[in-house]
Amino acid sequence: MLKETKHTDLFCEYYEKWITVYKKGAVRKVTMNKYLMTHQWLVKLIPDLRLSECTRIMYQQLLNDYAECHERQTTMDFHHQLKGAILDAVDEGLIERDPTRKAIIKGKTPAFKKIKYLNQFELHNLLASLTLQSEVNWDYFILLVAKTGMRFSEALALTPNDFDFAHQTLSVNKTWNYKDAGGFQPTKNKSSSRKIQIDWQTVTQFSALVKNLPPDEPFFIKTKVYNSTVNDILSRRCEEAKIPIISIHGLRHTHASLLLFAGVSIASVARRLGHASMTTTQKTYLHIIQELENKDVDLVMRSLSGLC
Repeated sequence: MLKETKHTDLFCEYYEKWITVYKKGAVRKVTMNKYLMTHQWLVKLIPDLRLSECTRIMYQQLLNDYAECHERQTTMDFHHQLKGAILDAVDEGLIERDPTRKAIIKGKTPAFKKIKYLNQFELHNLLASLTLQSEVNWDYFILLVAKTGMRFSEALALTPNDFDFAHQTLSVNKTWNYKDAGGFQPTKNKSSSRKIQIDWQTVTQFSALVKNLPPDEPFFIKTKVYNSTVNDILSRRCEEAKIPIISIHGLRHTHASLLLFAGVSIASVARRLGHASMTTTQKTYLHIIQELENKDVDLVMRSLSGLC
């Protein structure tokens, strides 16, 4: 398909072919959708640009136009998705020089998004309101996410074999494709594949719960599952406990926040959440980290004043 491409072909058409050749069937559907979205933006922003016209100035103008309505990180992702295709075009002689060299990434200032999470008292009230019967229900799902900080798709994919009750660990090594037809999928990234230490109470509850269930089948999945369905159940539980309403993802934030306030290191929290790097954790929980730093300053000042 790409062998027939000429340097006079439209850039957006070349990119569409490149996606089909190099990405189709090689990346997850969610990633593929991002490449397709990038192609749609090319059709919108540079519909008539030909490969031979793709210079550094033209490419920088493309990034600038995209950055006008996107945050810097989103513009960076856009740049990375284009760069692979462009470098291949350079290698094939379709573009004379690499136009992505020294590209400057701009973008809108991100709006401050304060994450929603529960404090320890509110979480205690939520967990106390759950109906934990002898059979699997969504209240157990809420409990497990609150205790482990797992992502929604990770918790859905759990099977009895993922528990190591003797060592009090839970293996996260796959996700459930709840957005489409179901079935197991790889984890979000390499760091997301991890073992999570669980407390003895959770061990006791789940060892009895999954004892006679098929070892390799996800025990939370009975039929098609929607994120909104589980969030609605959690909303009702929050109302019953008379606490702020949060989402399942908000329980993940709650888990991380409580660990940070308890003095657990950012590195340990990052590993437990399956973040690709500590930078992700620091960015996500910046305001909590800043609150902790303010407490540290107060503690330092009190310690120093006691030396006189």
